[in-house]
Amino acid sequence: MHLQEVKTPADIRAFLDMPEEIYKDDPNWIRPLDKDIEEVFDPAKNKFFKQGECCRWLLKNEGNDIIGRIAAFTNKKYKNEQPTGGIGFFECINDTAAATFMLDHCRNWLLEKGMEAMDGPINFGERDRWWGLQVDGFQEPLYCMNYNPPYYQQLFEAYGFQPYFYQLCFALKVKDRVQEKFYVRHAELAQDKNYRAVTMKKSELDKFAQDFTYVYNKAWAGHGGGKEIDERTVKKMFQKMKPVMDEHISWFTYYKDEPIAMWINLPDLNQYFKFMNGKFGLLQKLYFLWLQKFGTCNRFVGLVFGIIPEFQGKGVDAFMIMEAAKVIQPRHKYEDYEMMWIGDFNPKMVNIAQSLGTHCSRKLATYRYLFDREKEFKRHPMLG
Repeated sequence: MHLQEVKTPADIRAFLDMPEEIYKDDPNWIRPLDKDIEEVFDPAKNKFFKQGECCRWLLKNEGNDIIGRIAAFTNKKYKNEQPTGGIGFFECINDTAAATFMLDHCRNWLLEKGMEAMDGPINFGERDRWWGLQVDGFQEPLYCMNYNPPYYQQLFEAYGFQPYFYQLCFALKVKDRVQEKFYVRHAELAQDKNYRAVTMKKSELDKFAQDFTYVYNKAWAGHGGGKEIDERTVKKMFQKMKPVMDEHISWFTYYKDEPIAMWINLPDLNQYFKFMNGKFGLLQKLYFLWLQKFGTCNRFVGLVFGIIPEFQGKGVDAFMIMEAAKVIQPRHKYEDYEMMWIGDFNPKMVNIAQSLGTHCSRKLATYRYLFDREKEFKRHPMLG
């Protein structure tokens, strides 16, 4: 076996196509868009190159057949107890020796960069994409969510990786009645006409970007190491979301016209992209527009839910959810709702998700491997 660094256009094509053989008999696999993968490795599009570096390889056997792929990266802003690098975009045949060969190579590469541990499979970027190894709830993945065969768990754990934290997704049926306490709390707050909940309108994205920034920074900045977000970044994010937004499923709540809560959702784009086979050229874009108008997308996905501290614990969550339900449920457009993952180190958010009457729909693991095998392994610290 040998590893070949990805450098040429042919190497890139092989890196993107390699998973086809792994998943050829898996009906749940949805091939990610090539452009979404390649943006991770493009210094012009991935800001993390300013604070780190990455390299990727193809694993070939004695017959020069590609049997695996992997990437490794460092990120100065990835703060941990010890300098910790990452590995990701791991795909491999069901062979412990092949997996070990790639992981050994990444460990040595990261050691040369001064790292003392490696997490994986993770992204050379934000946690909202390509983060974690699926260990339970195997079904069609959400857009930009990792998916893998069950045997990958054994390959990682046989090498010595341990779960640093688990990533939990929660889901429910849109038509189902939520718990009675939501109706009671909604009725209580609805008596105060200072409360109002509104949908996020495409025609007023700048205003909602301002409100999002305010709520996010009050609710999340400094929480668990969270950092503030600036309004310009949010405006760019909303402009990217605009073509795929459904105005009926993203909501803001106000008290005396002050933004106090938000609930941002999008249709699950993989319901469309599963027909694209990884491509998104002109023909696929036209097909995407056609699918948006005439196709079926029966699942929407929760991206962000936040309430500013002054209004937490007052029933604002119930008020906003029930106001949204009065609009979403009668439309009968969506059958399923699923939230993006919540770390098991955040019991407060897990409890909020469970209080909706959800079930745990899938489970992923962020694994860690300490290079010093004598050092005590510690899981992700719990948030209060």
